Amino acid sequence: MIKKLSNRNIRKLAITAVLLVVMIFSMTVISKAASDPANHTKTLEALDEKKEDVLKLTATSAAASTAIAAIPGDATTPVANKLADLTSYFLIILMVVFLEKYLVTLTGYAAFLILIPAACVLLVLGIWLSRQGLKILAAKIAVFGLVIYLIIPMSMQVSSIIEETYEVSMEETVKEAEKMTDEINDNTDSEGNILEQALSKIKGGITGLLEKGEQLLNQFIETIAVMLVTSCLIPIAVLLFVLWIVKMLFGVQVKMPEELPRRIAARVPGGKKGGNQS
Repeated sequence: MIKKLSNRNIRKLAITAVLLVVMIFSMTVISKAASDPANHTKTLEALDEKKEDVLKLTATSAAASTAIAAIPGDATTPVANKLADLTSYFLIILMVVFLEKYLVTLTGYAAFLILIPAACVLLVLGIWLSRQGLKILAAKIAVFGLVIYLIIPMSMQVSSIIEETYEVSMEETVKEAEKMTDEINDNTDSEGNILEQALSKIKGGITGLLEKGEQLLNQFIETIAVMLVTSCLIPIAVLLFVLWIVKMLFGVQVKMPEELPRRIAARVPGGKKGGNQS
């Protein structure tokens, strides 16, 4: 019995030593490498390119809106207003791009300096205290750390496939907007109002400009839809897919406690307290 107990303790000590080495290596070496921007060059370059595209589209749509608003009459006013409203959507996309850019390094720091070491400590405690719950919690924390670290690079790879398909379309949208803006600006006075006599020089006159403006608006909306999908929806979809794969392969689930929404609602002013009420 003493021999069995001794062998069991030796095994525990060996596993503990390995986990301590993993924890120290994760905190001192891997965390620095994972949070170093030099090791995420391709991802950061892709995010910088996306940022430049968003800024270019924002400036182009604003210039086109101003130019269309200078056309006499109220026929083109709705189109000009819609183009101006697109700025808020571009701002959202830009914020998401900046967030992803900072998370590329922050997630590596959080995963390997905090989450993985915490998982190692919990696993050691679970082994010595014979607590299965602590072992499961350690596995969940470790998996979650790896998932958040990999989610942005993986989502960028998926997004690049879609963006390559629509890259030509986006460039055409910018060129069309710049062409129409230049055409209108070349025929405006010093106060920014389009000259009545210049309308005859413009192909199609006001009707032609209105059709171009509507077509341009549709192209901008399509571009925004693609960028919202690639910047916002794909990272969420990749995260859910990876968590589903982890659950299928290892049976590890990372989910929110069922009672958490009810507890949060109870703390909100005006929220219901207690359990279910009839």
